[in-house]
Order: sequence, then structure tokens, then C-alpha cells
Amino acid sequence: MENSSHYENYDLGYQPSPSSIDQNDHSTTETLVYSTMSGDSFARTYSEISTLSDPIDDNSCSSEPSPSNWPPAKSGQTVLSRSGMKQQKTPIDGKLDDQEAGELELEMMKERFSKLLLGEDMSGSGKGVCTAVTISNAITNLYATVFGQNLRLEPLKPEKKAMWKREMDCLLSVCDYIVEFIPESQNLQDGTQVEIMASRPRSDIYINLPALQKLDTMLLELLDSFQGMEFWYAEQGSMSSNSTLSGSFRRVVVQRKEEKWWLPVPCVPPGGLSEKTRKQLCHKRDSANQIHKAAMAINSSILAEMDIPDSYMATLPKSGKACLGDSVYRYMYSTDKFSPDYLLDCLNLSSEHEALELADRVEASMYTWRRKACMSHSKSSWDMVKDLMSDTDRSDKNHILAERAESLLFCLKQRYPELAQTSLDTCKIQYNRDVGQAILESYSRVLEGLAFNIVAWIEDVLFVDRSVRSQDH
Repeated sequence: MENSSHYENYDLGYQPSPSSIDQNDHSTTETLVYSTMSGDSFARTYSEISTLSDPIDDNSCSSEPSPSNWPPAKSGQTVLSRSGMKQQKTPIDGKLDDQEAGELELEMMKERFSKLLLGEDMSGSGKGVCTAVTISNAITNLYATVFGQNLRLEPLKPEKKAMWKREMDCLLSVCDYIVEFIPESQNLQDGTQVEIMASRPRSDIYINLPALQKLDTMLLELLDSFQGMEFWYAEQGSMSSNSTLSGSFRRVVVQRKEEKWWLPVPCVPPGGLSEKTRKQLCHKRDSANQIHKAAMAINSSILAEMDIPDSYMATLPKSGKACLGDSVYRYMYSTDKFSPDYLLDCLNLSSEHEALELADRVEASMYTWRRKACMSHSKSSWDMVKDLMSDTDRSDKNHILAERAESLLFCLKQRYPELAQTSLDTCKIQYNRDVGQAILESYSRVLEGLAFNIVAWIEDVLFVDRSVRSQDH
């Protein structure tokens, strides 16, 4: 989460890591976690995961067009749906009354519910993806449908907002039945006290889900607040009729976002924004930034709790040095006082791609050294490694190198908060079987992407405002 201050998801994505989808391809069909970033990229909203299944088409519940050699259906005539087993009425006036709209919505929910049960395998042969991945894809694709074309600071359309709330409520309802049992005392009518096992939401869901729902509400309210603003937008390639920006200034904007050519260009009055509007935008930017940090923290904590797939451990090299290269390894091994910031300064990373590549190599070396440090205790499953680490000799060379690699990875993510998901994060999401973790991870990831977008869009407006005011002086 396809992104520090997020500020320029991700190729998402945080696309999604994740790990990212190419932001320059903004088609909804290829979005695992679709999000268009105004900054360089935001990749924590990951996208390769959605490649496990086709994105949910918002119009998938409707019947497909008849072949050209079929006669068109007449008004009031029934037509077969895609399955050929159900009939749907074609309204005479082209509009749906409340009852027909409700029936259409019910059919859509039935279809998506069926896809969840089938693991998105429409053949019904049981070869679909697991429930956790299916529901993760459903949240990701719903986000793409609702927010994928929302490229401006403006309120979400009522129908889109209603769809988001309705379908997220349905998807999140699964968490109501993910419970854990705890002992609880109860007094009987005769005064006898007995101990029973009571159920409550699983602890990770109990803690994180209400927080995510609150962040969700705050983001929607933030978008709703962008009404009657002093700025407006012009599509790339043409200026709106009320735009007063000069051609020279427009070139400044295009140069800043030439890699995001499809994004609308923010425009401000000739003298720039008023001081009041400027302060409001800064306040909203800071609020969105805090929401982004909170969503990213939840996403990171959920990913940390996910099991590491055996397939990832099998691909680790035998030597951490082979992952990092001689120069990085030599500094990490030989120095007495290790400084990750100094090392990153020396590496002088010039792009997000280089930063993500380094993050993958550092993470792989970290687990390679951790595995070596635990070899004397266990040679089998990785499940015991976390428990055994506390018993490992702190002076062991592999343990020291693993700790330094962890600090370097943490520093790297702090310095590049827009970093896409790493290969390990992507692998965890793909092979995760815990439905509760899948819901929390995907929900936090898409909220992280939305918050990042809002921050980036506000930065665009403020950038234009500064450029216009600088031209006046």
C-alpha cells in the first residue's frame, strides 16, 4: 500500500508492491488494485494479484448484446441473459422503476456472491483460487470500479458512493462470522457461577476493522468537502473555456506530469488562490497524509503477520552476500557502527525502480541470514524461526547481519513511502489462506492508495498556485 509522504501507491499501485502495475496503463481491466497516481507512482495497491482472476465488470450482470444477425428485442419483450436460463425485462422507456432497479441489484449481488463461492472459476470444477484471494480481488476490483476514473478533487458521484458503501458492507460482513472463543463467567438463576466460552470478533479484526471503516468515512468526507473551490480542471491537450493560464505556464505543468499525460491539469485564477483556500488545502493535505500513514501502518502490520510461503523460502539464495553484492555487503559486514541512512546516501538511488529492486534484495538477504542463524536449532519448517530467533546468540554474525538488513529495509521504506510492494509481500498475498487477513490487507491497501491520490492531487493544485504566483512577481 500500486505511496514519505506517499507522495508520489505507488505504481498501483502501493499497484498495488504492490510489485506494481504500470501506472502508465490506466485501463481498468489490468488493475489489480487500480489507482491513478498524480505523483511519480504509488505501488502499495498491488496489481499482479488481480491477475489471478478477471476483474469484476460492473456491467457483468447484464446480458450481452445479441449478435448482429439476431433481430433486436422489441419494447417490453423479454430477452435471455448471458446464461440463457433467466429472463430479464427490457423497460419500454429505457428507465427502471424502483422494483426493477432492486431486482437488477439483487441479480448483480447474486452473481458476485456466486463468483466468491466458485473461486472465480466459472466452470464449477473446483479449480478456482482460494476464498481469501477471491475476496481480496473483489475488494481490489470494487475500488477500481468506484475510484478508478476519479482523477480530480471533487465529490464522488452519488451512485458510485452508494455502490462502494453497499458492496463493501456486504464484503466486510464476512468478518462478523470470524470469531474466537474466550472464557467468560456467568451467574445462573440459583446463584451458581459457571464459566462458559463466549465468542467475540477475532482480535486482529476487532482492532483493525473499525479503524479502517473510520478512515474510509474520513476519506469520503474529505472528497465531499471539495465543492465550490476556486480551482478547476482542464483536460490534457485542451484548455477549458474559463482558463486564463498562459501557454508558457501550461508547459510548466506538462513538464511536471508528462509521464501522467492522461491526468487533468488543475487551473487557478490569474492571481493564484486566496489565502483562505490555500490554508484549507494545506489542512486537507495534512489530514489525508495522516490517513495515509494510518492505513499504511495497518497494512504493514497485517502483511507482517501473514505466513511466509514455502515457495518464497525455496527461492532464497544460500548466501546473503549474493543478494546484496560485494560493496553493500562489505559495508554492512565490516563497519562497527552501521548507519542505514549513510549507506542509502552513498547508493544514491535515482528511481523508484532501483529502490524497489534494492528492497527485494535486502529483504531476501535478511531472511537468508535469519535462516542460517536458526539452522543450529531447526532445519525444517520456517514456522519455528520466529520463536527460535529469541534464543539465537546475539553475537552471531548472521544474526547481526539480519538485524542490519532489517534496519536498512525499514529506512528504505521510510525514505521512499511510495515504494511498491516487495516480492515477499506479493507472494504473501497470493498464497494467503486466511480470509480475515485478506480482507484487512486489501481494505487497508485500497484506502492507502486513495489517501495517497488525494495528497498528490492537492499537491498538484498547490504546485500550480505557486507557479502562477511566481509568474506575477
